[in-house]
Amino acid sequence: MNYLKRQISFGQALATVVGSVIGAGVFFKIGTITAQTGSSSMTLFVWILAGIISIASGLTISEIAASLKINGAIKYLDYTYGRVWGFLFGWAQMIVYFPAQIGALSSIFGVQFVSLFGIQAKYSNLIAILLVLFLLGINLIGTKFSSKMQSVITILKIIPIALIILWGLFNQNKIPAPIIPLTVGAGHSFPNAISQGLLSALFAFEGWIVVTNLANEVKNPERDLSRAIIFGLSAITLIYVLINYTFLTVLPIHELANNNNAAFEASIKLFGQFGGKLITIGILISVYGAVNAFMLTGMRTPYILAQDNLLPFSNKIGKANIHTGVPVFGALIVDAIAIVMILLGNFTVLTDMLVFVMWTFNTMLSIAVVILRKREPKLKRPFRVPWYPLIPLISVIGGIFIVVSTIINQFFLSLIGIGLTLLGLPIYYHQQKKNKA
Repeated sequence: MNYLKRQISFGQALATVVGSVIGAGVFFKIGTITAQTGSSSMTLFVWILAGIISIASGLTISEIAASLKINGAIKYLDYTYGRVWGFLFGWAQMIVYFPAQIGALSSIFGVQFVSLFGIQAKYSNLIAILLVLFLLGINLIGTKFSSKMQSVITILKIIPIALIILWGLFNQNKIPAPIIPLTVGAGHSFPNAISQGLLSALFAFEGWIVVTNLANEVKNPERDLSRAIIFGLSAITLIYVLINYTFLTVLPIHELANNNNAAFEASIKLFGQFGGKLITIGILISVYGAVNAFMLTGMRTPYILAQDNLLPFSNKIGKANIHTGVPVFGALIVDAIAIVMILLGNFTVLTDMLVFVMWTFNTMLSIAVVILRKREPKLKRPFRVPWYPLIPLISVIGGIFIVVSTIINQFFLSLIGIGLTLLGLPIYYHQQKKNKA
């Protein structure tokens, strides 16, 4: 029986969007992107471009979320393309996307935690696993409790980011960081700087679509779900541009390039030695909130698949606790895979792969809006994407660019992503055969 309740407010949905997206990327991607672009203008441009593509995708998919009385992007693909596509999206989320996000972010938490408190580095994986288990326990208490905690954590994680931005904007000793003309550094080509920088920046925007998994638990999904996605992504884009501008005006670009401690060093310049600890605590809070957000939404993916009897043991996985509204078995599945990924350790490959796989499906979802407009013109649409078809076109072109760039630049990685996704097909057809029997 379905025990999910409509108990999530607009503020809690907005906090889930912001909490899912703002994690470690805002602190760690500046080093990669400056190395790829070689200039302050191109660095800020790719952050803005990534935000525009993400907002266009959010606006486009919000029309489907508001129009279809079904729960999550899995169901949107079911409805538009057929059940097998929805299953493959859910399968990819269940075995790659959510576990990899939870595992990678927890590992970053572990590394920063042992660094802050002077603990031996060998214990970082243990700290990461303990974080996963702790947040699993918090989420098992109940959806209402964990979503309220997410709202609090989102506010807390914004505080250190806001301090960095404010101190940076009023810093009297700024290093010149020209925004125009749009150029690349010596030894960099314009096309490569845009494509590689954009791919890196878009990883920092990952996570917003997971809020659609809560569609049946948001109090007013027709209005609040689309608002949460749009307002959340707009705020995130502004935050990313401002904090990266701060980094660029505090440290010279050659010190930022390939520097994983850029945020730490910039904070020391702004606040003194205390700033290093402040930013580390900020990263811990930020990553903690992101892990909780991915856990809150990720446990619903196996639940949604099992509701349609598409997984083995669907009768168990497709149940939510009658008292808390939590899909317990879904939580255990996702978090168990996440712990395995923590122990395996190669998270760069996993996160690059999940971006490729997820943007393949995101592009299909954006195209679905056009298909449904033609197929079902009389469908009630409480929210219609503005400036149609321009906004969906930006989303689709951006998605195709991401997918094609990954295939060209990381061909083997893209094959692994496709292979893991297609591994779900034997399970799908086995369950279909079993259901018919």
